[in-house]
Order: sequence, then C-alpha cells, then structure tokens
Amino acid sequence: MTDERDIKRIIEALLFALEGPLTLDDFSQAIQGVENKEIRQAIEALKEEYTAERRSFTIRRIASGYQLVTLPQFAEYIRKLRDNTRTTTLSKAALETLAIIAYRQPAIKAQIEEIRGVASDGVIRNLLEKKLIRIVGRKKVLGRPLMYGTTSRFLDYFGLDNINELPKLEDFELPES
Repeated sequence: MTDERDIKRIIEALLFALEGPLTLDDFSQAIQGVENKEIRQAIEALKEEYTAERRSFTIRRIASGYQLVTLPQFAEYIRKLRDNTRTTTLSKAALETLAIIAYRQPAIKAQIEEIRGVASDGVIRNLLEKKLIRIVGRKKVLGRPLMYGTTSRFLDYFGLDNINELPKLEDFELPES
C-alpha cells in the first residue's frame, strides 16, 4: 500500500515530468489502487505545503486537470529569459476569432465574419490546426454551416479550468467608434 507521503511525491513527480494538465484519471492510472478522494487530498496537501514554504509555484486546476504553475509575481523574471512565452503564438486576427468563438460558442463562420468584418476561413483553419477550436456540429439552418467551439487546449493555453472563468464582457472597456 502506498502511504500519503508517497502519493504526494508521485503526484509531484508526474506534474513535473508531464506536460499539460493531468486529470484524476491520469493520476489513478499511474497510482493504481489509490482512490480519487486520496489523490485530491494529496494535491490539496501539496498546495498547502507550497504556500507554507513560500514556494514560487503551486498546483492549479486547469482544463479539468491539475498543473504546476508559477506564481504571478515571478512572471516578469521568466519573461526576461524567455523570448516567446507560448509555443503557439496567435495573431491579432486569431485572437479576435478565438474570442468570438469562446464567448458565442457554438459560433458559425458567418457570425464570426459579421463581427470581424472580414473573411475568416484561414484564421479558422489555423485555429483548428492548433486544436484551439473544434467543430461541434452543424447548425440546423439552410446550408447547415459548421459550428465551432473551444477545446481543452484552449483552456490550457489561457490557464482556465473551464469556460466560465472567462472575464465577463461587461468588464471590458470598449473603444468608442
């Protein structure tokens, strides 16, 4: 039987070694015979230890999983050594399109193009290739256009646990036309 200390050490090793958020199922697969409740307790205990020891990182729920993240106050130091903070860079057009899809999902291309005022075929294709959006179905209207929604990779990219963590549109100050 694996004791609580070993469970914490295994979880920590998995979080350090593997890229992206890990789900409870991922941990259960690695630490067989340990219930999800024990895994959650171990994660919470690790978070408390990191806080008590004033570590520069913590464990955060992201995209329905858990990931080690650096605390925000250390971002400026990391930025100084890293030219590109994301392996995937997004253009302004991609960010605009992604925002429309995130807030309107499911969104169709016609809605996106109406809001942006330009054709969005290439941008949508690019976002699909980067797996930040996915096709979620077809709208039941004439022509049956594809509907798009965000993915767990989108959540991971923006450090969100779920889509409800997006800032509210009312919180944005929009430029006057």
